[in-house]
Amino acid sequence: MKFFQILLDWYMANLNYQTVALLMAIESTFIPLPSEVVVPFAAYKAAQGDLNIFLVVLFATIGALGGALINYCLGYYLGRPLVHKFAASKVGRLFLLSEEKIIHAEQYFIKNGRSSTFIGRLIPGVRHLISLPAGMAKMNLRDFIVFTFVGAGIWHICLAVIGYYLYNIREEIFPYLGWIMISLGVIFVVYIIIETRKSKKAKQK
Repeated sequence: MKFFQILLDWYMANLNYQTVALLMAIESTFIPLPSEVVVPFAAYKAAQGDLNIFLVVLFATIGALGGALINYCLGYYLGRPLVHKFAASKVGRLFLLSEEKIIHAEQYFIKNGRSSTFIGRLIPGVRHLISLPAGMAKMNLRDFIVFTFVGAGIWHICLAVIGYYLYNIREEIFPYLGWIMISLGVIFVVYIIIETRKSKKAKQK
C-alpha cells in the first residue's frame, strides 16, 4: 500500500500540461495506455487549483491529435500489407496488437466512413486504432484532423468532468483512494495478460 501511495504521489506531482499531452499522444498510437488514468487525475489537480481545467482538456486533445497523426501517417505511407504484417509480428504483439484488431478497426471505418474518426474516438477498443485505417484509406488530412480533434475533445471533457467530480467527493473516497488505485492497476495488468494470451492464440491458429 505504501509503495502505491508513493507512486501515486510521484505521478500527481509530475502531472502537468506537457506530460498530459505526451501521455495522450502515446495513448492515441498503438501503445496500450488508457486515457482514463491521465485526464481524470489532471482534472483532479485542476480542481485543486494547480492546473486549469480548460488547458487540461486542450493539451490532452492536442496530444491525442499528435498521436493519431502518427498512426495516420503509418497507415498512409506503409499501406495495408505492412500494417497487418507489423500487427502480426512479435513487436506488434508486445503492444497488444493483432490482425483481428486492425481488421475490426478497418471494418468500423468502412462502415462509418470519415465520421468514424469522430465517433471512434468515443469507443474503447477502436479509439486508438481508428487512425490506421483512415491513413490506409488516404482520408483527407484536413477532415481527419477536424474529426479527430472534436471527437477526442468530447471524450476528454467527459473524463475531465469525472476528475472534477472526484475532487468534490474526495472526503468520502479518500480512505479508499489507495485501494482504488491498486484495483485500477490490477485491472490494467489483467487486461494486458488477457490481450497477450489472445494474441498468442491468434498467432497459433
